[in-house]
Amino acid sequence: MNVTVITGASDGIGAEVARQLAAKAQAALVLAGRSQEKLDAVAAQCRERGAQVLTMAMDVAQETQCRGLVAAAVERFGRIDSLINNAGISAQALFEDVKAEDLHWYEDLMRVNLWGSVWCTHAALPHLKQSRGRIVAVGSLAGLVGVPGRTAYSASKFAMTGFFEALRAELKSAGVSVTTAYPGVVATQIRYRGYNAQGQAAGSSGLKEEGAMSVEECARLIVDGMEQRRREVVMTAKGKLGRFMKLLVPGVVEGIALQALKQEVRPH
Repeated sequence: MNVTVITGASDGIGAEVARQLAAKAQAALVLAGRSQEKLDAVAAQCRERGAQVLTMAMDVAQETQCRGLVAAAVERFGRIDSLINNAGISAQALFEDVKAEDLHWYEDLMRVNLWGSVWCTHAALPHLKQSRGRIVAVGSLAGLVGVPGRTAYSASKFAMTGFFEALRAELKSAGVSVTTAYPGVVATQIRYRGYNAQGQAAGSSGLKEEGAMSVEECARLIVDGMEQRRREVVMTAKGKLGRFMKLLVPGVVEGIALQALKQEVRPH
């Protein structure tokens, strides 16, 4: 049995990762997300593919719920082989447009995107060391190159990048791999549900969506990277190029990042 815990598994990338893993031999999945109804739908699809599935409706912004997720996984299956930290919230707002009384949502975003991963990983670590398992952090290209209009989101994803990079070195001798995935624009609803300047659901994307990567392709790259125990999975040719250009010509990269925004949400 190969037991994988996936946060943010009710839709989007997390749900597709679950479906792809479900088709593998002896798959056991622990699916976590905010909506029990959506989790049940994904679980049914995974069971049809032959997987054993446990679902848990929970909020990764709550430490006790993160630890409860890990405890439930071990109680049901007796082990954890992989942890995929996928839960996240997007945000799009120029920093100057965020009023002081609304700035608290920056902290809310950090609790989900960073602390949810930290808490789940801390709780699962003893079990992952025992199985010499795998940790996956689903970051973003915005965690490699700062994206204007996405200061909060970039900050949270840069924090994930640093945390899991350091953890990878710490766990090397324990045989636990840490893979950080860096998707670009993926055809999901995350940007539409993310925060606007007032900390409310944006309802639209501030990024150009043309040429967005399919959810199926993104999930396949994440699963392949995890199984091969790769250090990083940088998605898209532009992402790979931009990472190195940032070291040589940072001003050019900033200009490219601005061009990724829709005209109406660029700096005034």
